[in-house]
Amino acid sequence: MKRISVFLLCIVTVIGLLAAGCGSADNKPAQSAQADTAADIKAIKDRGVLKVGVKVDVPKFGFKDPQTNKIDGLEIDIARAVAKKILGDPTKIDVQGVTAKTRGPLLDNGEVDLVIATFTITEERKQSYNFSDPYFKDGVAMMVKKSSGIEAVKDMNGKKIGVAQSATSRKALQEEADKAGVKVQFLEFGTYPEIKTALDSGRIDVFSVDGSILAGYLDDSTTILKDRFAPQEYGVASKKSNAALAKAVNEVIADMKKNGELDKLVQKWGIK
Repeated sequence: MKRISVFLLCIVTVIGLLAAGCGSADNKPAQSAQADTAADIKAIKDRGVLKVGVKVDVPKFGFKDPQTNKIDGLEIDIARAVAKKILGDPTKIDVQGVTAKTRGPLLDNGEVDLVIATFTITEERKQSYNFSDPYFKDGVAMMVKKSSGIEAVKDMNGKKIGVAQSATSRKALQEEADKAGVKVQFLEFGTYPEIKTALDSGRIDVFSVDGSILAGYLDDSTTILKDRFAPQEYGVASKKSNAALAKAVNEVIADMKKNGELDKLVQKWGIK
């Protein structure tokens, strides 16, 4: 009897351990999910700096002063606001210059946590990245030489249009050209200064990008046409997997809109 009792006790103990093990296993996914949700924020806090991809060739949004090598603008100020929320210090940002072509890949490989770089929100891009609510709205515009005689898309038959690589401008203008029944040719460039140089030299006839960006390249020899196409809403982008970071960013944008800080920054930088 004693042996039977011991045997039964062992069986009960084993069953109890198995049940406990199963219960523990059931809890692991929830615990893991909670840990993963905050992992993106924790990584930034552990590093002590927020890494942000920004433009360095867009005056008033993100521009590198050739005299001081300092990068500043509206989007840098937004990066500072996000750093303040996450790290408690607006100066804890590490900005890296990006272009329309490189900003996505830099997010993908984790070299930057966020991209705040006149990144237009589109349904296609939302399949790959998290986007905050828009912090600025613009439209595709066109810059031409005053001497060109070009006043609208209808005047662009056979003309060459310079656009940035991977930007939405090309699609928007192609649609307008199709509506107007004119044929245009596109040349893609890596940076906005390259497009402006091409316009100045006569290599292209039109420099097209969002109107607020064009304003930074306006001079006495050029003019920006009145027409605007395809509303462009700029959002802060993060990796699809970084849900906690995306939530924190959106809270910052929402607060800046609500308390008027975003409007003040737009005025500060003279953006129209």
